[in-house]
Amino acid sequence: MKHIILTLLFIISIQTINAQFGENHAIYTTTGLNFGNYFGFSMNLDYVYKEKYAFKFGYSIYIQEPDSKPDDFSLGLFDAFSLFSSFNHLETYHIMGGRIYKFNQSGTIRLNLSAGIGFTKIKEPVNWQPINSFLLSRNYTWDYREYNTISFTINPKIEFPFTRYFGMALSPVLQINKDRTYVGIGVETMLGLLKGRNK
Repeated sequence: MKHIILTLLFIISIQTINAQFGENHAIYTTTGLNFGNYFGFSMNLDYVYKEKYAFKFGYSIYIQEPDSKPDDFSLGLFDAFSLFSSFNHLETYHIMGGRIYKFNQSGTIRLNLSAGIGFTKIKEPVNWQPINSFLLSRNYTWDYREYNTISFTINPKIEFPFTRYFGMALSPVLQINKDRTYVGIGVETMLGLLKGRNK
């Protein structure tokens, strides 16, 4: 009997802790497509405390057609798996923090205003050289210029947590470093624990 009572008390305490965690903490993922002077993909792990303070760790990769690409450049029949290899790449790992502002009492529309820094890897094709390809492969070869830098990002995201576990977001992004700037907007899905049970 004693063991049964202890087991029941343990189960009840775990459920209580989980309920309290869900009321004060939100943890969810966001993934999306981004459009601007680059095109790309982003994914983040978001944490929100008491629906006020936001933190996130994330990754993004953006591509852009280079100005240096020759006008007569073309891909060949065997280049399907390297379709974007001739593009500029802007790849960033970032950490950000900010503030949540709810637009209504239920919290189904809110501003997640965040800013932070990131480690950015830039990769750009250079030194284009024409080759004879006979339509089977690309008609140019090139080298890559690769370098790393630190970026500063501002991300005033409008979030729509339709339910406690699913939502969408519009995510304007300004990413600046000493070499390149990305300006665009993303359309994201939100999955996870987005808000408290009674919100």
